[in-house]
Amino acid sequence: MKKEYIFKSERLGFRNWIESDLKELEIMNSDVEVMEHFPKILTKKENEELFEKLKLHYKKHNHTYYATEILANNEFIGFIGLAYQEYQTEFTPAVDIGWRLKKSAWGKGFATEGAKKCLEFAFNKLNLNNVISTCTEKNTKSENVMKKIGMEKMGKFNHPELKEYPEYEKNICYGINKNVWQQRV
Repeated sequence: MKKEYIFKSERLGFRNWIESDLKELEIMNSDVEVMEHFPKILTKKENEELFEKLKLHYKKHNHTYYATEILANNEFIGFIGLAYQEYQTEFTPAVDIGWRLKKSAWGKGFATEGAKKCLEFAFNKLNLNNVISTCTEKNTKSENVMKKIGMEKMGKFNHPELKEYPEYEKNICYGINKNVWQQRV
């Protein structure tokens, strides 16, 4: 079955979620290493809820954390994309760019390539003016991607949705606006 991509980068295709992705999402979100910077691995029910949330987010906002595949072989590698965040901080509400990839996709530049393409889509197609990205203070790999795609550190904050998990509550926020992005492209 040929899949419909919303947009593509050199090696990756980005699309809304389809039923066959649920199993792949469950496998990825049950990997302890993939979920290292999150409070816990997700249960089957939590994965089903996330899956539905991602699809509904696309319907509502015309963007989501997209199901992401390698174009050469249609392999699902995780998600890279955009999501509107409303939790209360000095940086929100805002559109967040984020990624989560299965281990076999690590170290190949997919997160950086995909995030760059998502920024291009955010600014040129969705006409957004600003995009943020957040991660735990210890998540240096994600922070490095933020730097590689031209984002600048905006500050630190305690994530309001992680109060029950003190070891994950301290987060950092990076951001970029359309004008700065256009100058760097």
